[in-house]
Amino acid sequence: MDLGLQNRRALVAASTSGLGFAVAKELLQEGCRVWICGRDPDRFAKAKAELEAIAPGRVDGQVCDVTIAAQRDQLIKAAIEQLGGIDILVTNSGGPPPGPFEQHDDQAWEDSYRLLLASAVGLIRGVLSGMKAQSWGRIVTITSQAVKQPVDDLILSNTVRSSLLGLVRSLANELGPSGITVNNVMPGFTRTERLERLLEASDAFENIEETIPLRRIGEPQEFAAMVTFIASERASYISGTSVAVDGGWIKSIL
Repeated sequence: MDLGLQNRRALVAASTSGLGFAVAKELLQEGCRVWICGRDPDRFAKAKAELEAIAPGRVDGQVCDVTIAAQRDQLIKAAIEQLGGIDILVTNSGGPPPGPFEQHDDQAWEDSYRLLLASAVGLIRGVLSGMKAQSWGRIVTITSQAVKQPVDDLILSNTVRSSLLGLVRSLANELGPSGITVNNVMPGFTRTERLERLLEASDAFENIEETIPLRRIGEPQEFAAMVTFIASERASYISGTSVAVDGGWIKSIL
């Protein structure tokens, strides 16, 4: 299937490891030009080299902490200048620490807001005028299965990520007339460094494979395939949705 992504310009946040890296790789393999970012210089250099080996001359980016507005703005400016515009935005970030409600102080809640919601809002704001001018755009937020079915011991993520659903649904209504789709993709338990840390930090994640109907943890490329489809020309009539890639873990029928 031709997804119609050849030479589309994509900005993928937090894309030097984990799900973001998998998405950047999948978009490259479908013909996109991709701008990546991450906070750690060494990890950024490693990721960029690996992606360059797949698609020479079609990937670039910079070190950036998306929770810092000035760095985020510079990231968007550089990507637009180098690529000539942004067709596809994938918002993404790391996750807040696990723990029960009483363990987290005001600063933890503020940090979670900046990490999960403010970063996405800032990135969307930065690319929106260009997408409107060309009457085409794809905005994809990466959240978590926790926004539909809360995960034990992840109250920060359960709460703040859920606010992105309201953002996605509202933006889909506002931006549809401009030819821009806005969707959310919810990863389930997927084989990433973050999941490994959660497994080590909290007893709540013991035997998680037994809670998944497919009885296995997902692979990053399985999640990336869905994001890439949602960002494609083939998904032109899909907007305002939240799609789970979770092996059937979410029990809700809605």
